[in-house]
Amino acid sequence: MSKQRCECPKFKTMCGGQALIEGIMMRGPKKQAVVVRKPDGELEIQEKELRFIKDRFPVLGWPLIRGVVNFADSMYNGVTALMFSAEFFPEEGEEEGEPSKLESWLNDRLGSEKFTALITTLAVLLGLAMSIGLFFFLPTVLGGAVSLVFPGNMLVRNLAESALKLLIFVAYLALCSHMGEMKRVFSYHGAEHKTIFCYEAGLPLTVENVREQPRHHPRCGTSFLFMVIAVSILVSTVVFAIWPVYNALLRFLAHLVMLPIIVGISYEFNRWAGRHDGPVTKFLTAPGLWLQNFTTFEPDDSMIEVGITALELVLPEKRGEDAW
Repeated sequence: MSKQRCECPKFKTMCGGQALIEGIMMRGPKKQAVVVRKPDGELEIQEKELRFIKDRFPVLGWPLIRGVVNFADSMYNGVTALMFSAEFFPEEGEEEGEPSKLESWLNDRLGSEKFTALITTLAVLLGLAMSIGLFFFLPTVLGGAVSLVFPGNMLVRNLAESALKLLIFVAYLALCSHMGEMKRVFSYHGAEHKTIFCYEAGLPLTVENVREQPRHHPRCGTSFLFMVIAVSILVSTVVFAIWPVYNALLRFLAHLVMLPIIVGISYEFNRWAGRHDGPVTKFLTAPGLWLQNFTTFEPDDSMIEVGITALELVLPEKRGEDAW
């Protein structure tokens, strides 16, 4: 039995992960592992050593700044891992064929690694643009209609936009949770959380022990995204109360300018909440935990096995080196 499986004192780990298509990505202090259960039932494993840009540029590890850097890095690595897992599960009716002329041209000019990096970067930018459009641009535009009913009332305008942001965010998560193809992904999400909880509890990493753990984790990405929305509401309300802006386009541009600050604050809050247990922390993290009802489902044993394998691959040699 490996030393990671022995019973140890409880603590909080910096290890975390992401659910994929029939798989899980786990990141530790030095390594990242992607484990995918292929259609034949076998596990496909991809491992890599992590390199952090803050090691070359320490300023990027400073509070507030590190939140934006880590968010961008998580998005890029998450999309890369998701694309890797998707390779084993082509869509129904999709056949592997010759690449298009554009794909062949880009591959020849850039090379396979640079071509993959380009596609991943474009996917990240597209996802980011869609998120900004859905959770910031749309509420700003719809909130502008309030000015027609309550002209010149900035408080009502701010409240309307805030309510729309929350409504759209919750509706989006609820819609995703009812999509058939997403349910298994969210079950793997539950397996990832349960595996982390089991490890933090100091219990042996077995299917039986993992199964008994809760599936809602305070350091989940869902909670982080909710905090981004909540902080954006607080920051924009204060800013627009001091400097009233009624034009929808100008308000949206102001939201974009404030977004890095909002992400930085949200990241620092998540770090603080992840390290503390108490009434205040539980109260502030309760909405994010509740939203995980939409993004985490109970996993089956095969999913838990994937989570255990992925986590064991990234755990440090010495327990405690991954302390949060």
